[in-house]
Order: sequence, then structure tokens, then C-alpha cells
Amino acid sequence: MRMFSALAVAASLACLSAASAFAATDGAGNGNPAVAMPSASAKQAFIDNLIRRMTLDEKIGQLRLISIGADMPAPKLMEEIAAGRVGGTFNSVTRADNRPLQDAAVKHSRLKIPIFFAYDIVHGHRTVFPISLGLASSWDMSVVKHAARVAAEEASADGLDATFAPMVDISRDPRWGRTSEGFGEDPYLVSQSARASVQGFQGSSPANPDSLMAFVKHFALYGAVEGGRDYNVVDMSPMRMYQDYLPPYRAGIDAGAGGVMIALNSINGTPATSNKWLLRDLLRDEWGFKGVTVSDHGAIEELMRHGVARDGREAAKLAIEAGVDMSMADVQYLKQLPDLVKSGEVPMRDIDGAVREVLGAKYDMGLFADPYRRIGAAAQDPKDVNAESRLHRDAARDAARKSIVLLENRHDTLPLAKTGKVAVIGPLADAKIDIMGSWSAAGVAGQAVTLLQGVRDALGANAQVTYARGANITDDPRVVEYLNFLDWDNPEVVQDKRTPQQMIDEAVQVARSADTLVVAVGESRGMSHEASSRTSLSLPGSQLALLQALKATGKPLVVVLMNGRPLDLNWPKANADAMLETWYTGTEGGHAIADVLFGDYNPSGKLPISFPRSIGQIPTYYNQLRIGRPFTPGKPPNYTSQYFEEDSGPLYAFGYGLSYTTFDVSKVNLSAGTLARGGKLDASVTVRNTGKREGETVVQLYLQDVAASIVRPVKELKGFRKIALKPGESRTVHFTIDEGLLKFYNAKLQYVAEPGDFNVQIGLDSQHVGQATFTLK
Repeated sequence: MRMFSALAVAASLACLSAASAFAATDGAGNGNPAVAMPSASAKQAFIDNLIRRMTLDEKIGQLRLISIGADMPAPKLMEEIAAGRVGGTFNSVTRADNRPLQDAAVKHSRLKIPIFFAYDIVHGHRTVFPISLGLASSWDMSVVKHAARVAAEEASADGLDATFAPMVDISRDPRWGRTSEGFGEDPYLVSQSARASVQGFQGSSPANPDSLMAFVKHFALYGAVEGGRDYNVVDMSPMRMYQDYLPPYRAGIDAGAGGVMIALNSINGTPATSNKWLLRDLLRDEWGFKGVTVSDHGAIEELMRHGVARDGREAAKLAIEAGVDMSMADVQYLKQLPDLVKSGEVPMRDIDGAVREVLGAKYDMGLFADPYRRIGAAAQDPKDVNAESRLHRDAARDAARKSIVLLENRHDTLPLAKTGKVAVIGPLADAKIDIMGSWSAAGVAGQAVTLLQGVRDALGANAQVTYARGANITDDPRVVEYLNFLDWDNPEVVQDKRTPQQMIDEAVQVARSADTLVVAVGESRGMSHEASSRTSLSLPGSQLALLQALKATGKPLVVVLMNGRPLDLNWPKANADAMLETWYTGTEGGHAIADVLFGDYNPSGKLPISFPRSIGQIPTYYNQLRIGRPFTPGKPPNYTSQYFEEDSGPLYAFGYGLSYTTFDVSKVNLSAGTLARGGKLDASVTVRNTGKREGETVVQLYLQDVAASIVRPVKELKGFRKIALKPGESRTVHFTIDEGLLKFYNAKLQYVAEPGDFNVQIGLDSQHVGQATFTLK
């Protein structure tokens, strides 16, 4: 490895395009070369030297993050880069696109400072993995990490340096369209997923040529927007922030994320983009974050619409003072900061501080050692960026089938036999673009495997497969217009011109000649997307009518759900013979679903988010705070906290998911009845496969603080283990409990573990648990 001294690094300004030397591997078992990075002092000396040489305009230029095409056309962007007025770009996703932009920076700008290239790579790049909510359903952090690692390898091979991911916002209101992008409702599970994602994206170092720098988003509390309406306000107590909503961001940062994307919402009256407490006091001073912050798209300008800035000048001042390093889709930093500095309203130290973080991120990406680290030479460009050989189908298929949750399976309807006649029906049965889900990066819909194709491939010549669309996604023209608004020339939602009844009649005719019906219903991917908040969680009327007509045929009804949020599933729960929650399973989704349908894979997914019985129950989440008059099943409901028109509790609980086999869990055993400060105790259960098939399940540990100085949750997830057992096989699963697992933020925001009794609950979902008690001394 070549180690750079401070002088050598400074000298590298004269030869920024020289490639660095490589050796060893990246430590992740990938066999890829790792980069030897200079010491912290060398990095600081290099950046200090560079900042001293920069003009004010060049410094401000480094704070601008511009989208090619959306924010300015490529020729204009090239001019801006060459003039030193751009620090990074996003949305250009091939080497051939990025190389001339980097050429403009390192061959034509005065100081030859490289730019970086970013993209929203949330659940895969060219190979699309299940949406994040699906990955979380695997309850397998190796799956989450590997999905991010594959995405990093593919994206870096396309010349990208960074991703605006993972999205780790806690979501407890499924009306919010961006529920699909996150990992669910629970602080512990989302934190584990955040950590695994960052490790996958960055590998052993974001400087490695096959790694991406991760930008954790959206900081902070974005998933708690009022009413589930995207971009709305958040008003929340500090205790709830620290207890429930902040831990996943902290986990991603502690895992080494080099960047943070700032949220669009306001927090207790102050937009995140101008929130000094959030970006300086909490993020940097309390948490010690040393990376770069970036606004969301156009968020600085939006400070005027929030009503906290009179004009663009004040918006830019508020943002830079708060700690927004880079302005995405910038207009105001370029226009306003020069005069704000010259007038003394913004001190140069604020500009230098932001520039230092931007340059530091580029340094950590390895771009000062070699600006073409991921772009490479033109001769190395792939002839076909969408070539099949560039995909990782096996990894995607494995992740997808592990993400599928079996919700219902009456009379062992599943798995299906690979014989007879199977009718595949529904508006999502052959929808290539929808199965990829939102934010599918550079994924190509034509390469996605639909449910129909997956079933046909699984059955081959052994059985007959018939198909009918049966219904449109929706018959509401207003919804169709909204979903197609962004691209009228290439609409994602294409309506069948037949009447709803004609489509149902065809589906019923197909169903009557089949042995089993596999019906794909849910949401188009645009319905579970940014800015796609909903007032209803019901299946669209067209789809419900289809299900009801198919049920009337008397044929076994297998419902395959494709959606990015919990839905109102009361009718299918009561009427379907089997039901799979598949979310959006990605490039290999159809094959993965077929693996589960026909028993080539035994489903093991568990829900990372609760499903309410109705929209009136929102919010419904498992770890709610205890109350003085709780509803207790089996006891009179009067004068208890419940809705009297329907059953209390979720339709499907957090952590729930069935298997094709059955499991028995023993009583909870504790190694001791007391826990001393600084000590540990062991909690264990023995799990036995009582069925006839090998299968996996997730053993879940929950803790309940019996009495504390503040109101505490009814239970909190504190650990989980995924295990595989053969028929008749048993395994004892152990959890170590120490003082750290018992800590919480008290009324003074002190992180403490208070003495007293704690209930240990272990089971296979959040509702069905055994319990034992110990005392913290």
C-alpha cells in the first residue's frame, strides 16, 4: 500500500487524476482491493491547505449538489463544474455520463477538485432487491447487509460514489407513502437494519473502489409527519424522540455512515433544514458526527414556504448557520452566500466548516487519490450497461423469498402441488414495473420476473397455467391521473379499456376451469411512493370486487399481496384460503414468490410493522406506552382504552409470520432471578420443530419495565435470533441480558437503567410470548 504523508497529499493537488496503489482486500470477504488511506492528521493537513487556496466563490461552489437534467442541462452543468461552482452531482448513473463531468472538474477547474456522484440506491441498483420493508421482514441482517453490498458493487461499477440511503425513518402511520422505503415501526429492528445497510454499502471503507458512501436519511423524525401526509409537520416530546425515533439514525452514524441527508419536515416548529439544535447540538456535539450533511431536494428554498425565512437571503443564512453543508438542487447558496459573507452576516468560519466536511467526504471516498477510482478508463466501459451478466439474480431471489410473510394458510392450502391447472389472476400478476417497487434506481422493468412468469417457470410442462388480468389497479380516474402525472408519455398505470364487469367475467371463466387461483392484488408501486399518502388503506374497489367474484367460484383462493404499506385486509383474511405478503420483491420477485407457493422454499418472514384492522385504529404499533385503563381481552371493555365498534389490537401483529411447519417454544428460563449492575444473566427457550418440514423461524426477545420513573412501553424488542430446524429437531436459544438493554431516557433525558423488576418475554411474534421475571439491583 502507498501511504501518503501530509506533504505528499498536498502535492497530489498537482496530479489529482493519478490512481492510488492498492493492496490486500477490503475485509468483507469480497476479494476486492482495499485502499490504504492516509492518517487523520494527513487528511486534516491536506484539507486545510486546500481551503487556504480557495476563493470564496470556489468554497461556495463545493456546497452545491446539482442534479443533471432535472436542475440544469448537461452542457450548463459542465460549465458550472469547470468554473468550480459544483461540489457534486446526482442522477447520472453510467461511467460514460460521469466521466466528462469529472473531466470538467479535474482538467478544467482552477484547483482541480474532483466532484462526487450520488444516487438514490435504496434497495438495489441494477439488480433490484425487495423494498426495505421487505428486507426487514427477513429479520436477517446478513440479507440486509448483502443487498446493500451487491448494490454498492453494481453502482460503483457504474461510476457512482455515494447513495442517499439507508432510509431509517420509524413509520407508525401506514398512510404515509414512504413507509415502503423504511424498515418498519420498531427502533431496535430498524437500528439493526440501519447498521447492516451502512456496513454493506461502505464495506471496510468508503474509499474502496467497490464501495459507496452511505447518507443516512431523513434526519430527523420524517416518518412521524402529522396524519401520514408527506412533508408535513412533526410535533414530538424530546423523550419520544430519544426513545423511539432517533436511535436508527444514531445506529447508522455509529456504523460509520459518511453522510446524513436532512429531512423536509419541521420539528416542534423549526424546519430540520434550519434546525441548529438538530444539526449542531445533537448531531455533531452530542453524537460526534464528523461527516457531511446535505439538504433534501430544494429544501433551503422551501424555508420561505415554511414561513421561517422572509426571502432567499434569509433562507441561505438560516441553513448555513444551522449546519447544512451541501444544498441539493441549489439556488440560494450560490446567489446569497457571497454577499452574506462580505457583509459579515455569515462568518467565513461557517463557510469553511461546511467546505471542510464536503472535502473530507471526498477524501474519504478516495477521490483525491484518484478522481476516476470508480469511473475507470473509457476502454473499460461496459458495452451494454443493462447486460444480463451485470445482474445478481441469485442474491436477489434469495433475499426476496426470505422477505415473504405467510399471513394465512387454512387447511394447508400452501404449498401448492406442481400439477393440475393454476389460474394466475390480478392486475399485479404480470406487472414488471410494479414488482420492482419505488426507488428502483437503475433497475430495468423488462428484466424483472413477474408472478405470472415465475409460476410458469416453476411449473414448466407439469401443469397448465392460465391468466386473466381481472381488474385494473383502480377504476378511479383521479388516482390514475395522479399516478401518471410525472410521465404522461410513459405512464406506469395503463388502463385496460374493457369495462370492469367484462374483466371480471373473463377472470371468473378462467377460474372455473382451474384447480387453484393465485390472485395478485395490492398497490401499484406509485401508490407506495414519495408524495403518495393515502386516506384509505383498503384495496381499491376494482380489486376487492375481483376477489369477491373469484371467491364465489368455490375454488381455493390464494391471495398474493404486492404493496408498500400495511393494508386493510379484513376481507381477504376472512375469505382467502392462503395469503402471502410479498411487498415488492424486485428483479427476481416472480421466481421468489413461486418458490414459496410451490414449497421450494418454506416462508420464514415476519412482519416489521403492525397491520391495523382499520384506518381508524391508526396509530397501531406493538410497543405503545402503558396506560391506566388498558383494554384486556376477555374482560368487559367499558371504560377502557379501545374502539367499541371492532376488536382491539392489530389485525396482524408486529413480528407475526407463519411457516409450512409448526414450532413449539418452551417456558422462559433465566439463569438468575436478579441482575447486578455491570453483570449479565442468560434468558433462554428451547424451540422444537413439531411439523413435517424443515423450516426457519425468528425467536424474539421482548422486555417490559414493570415500574419506572416515567411511563414505559408495554414491551420492547431487545433481541432476535433466526434459526433453522429440521422436523423433530430442537434448539435452545440464548439471549444475554445486561444493564445496557434496560436503559431508557428519563424525564431529564438521562440514559439510565432504574432498579426494579423486569419481565422477559420470548416468543415467535410480539403477542404470543412466554414470560419470566428478574430484578435489577
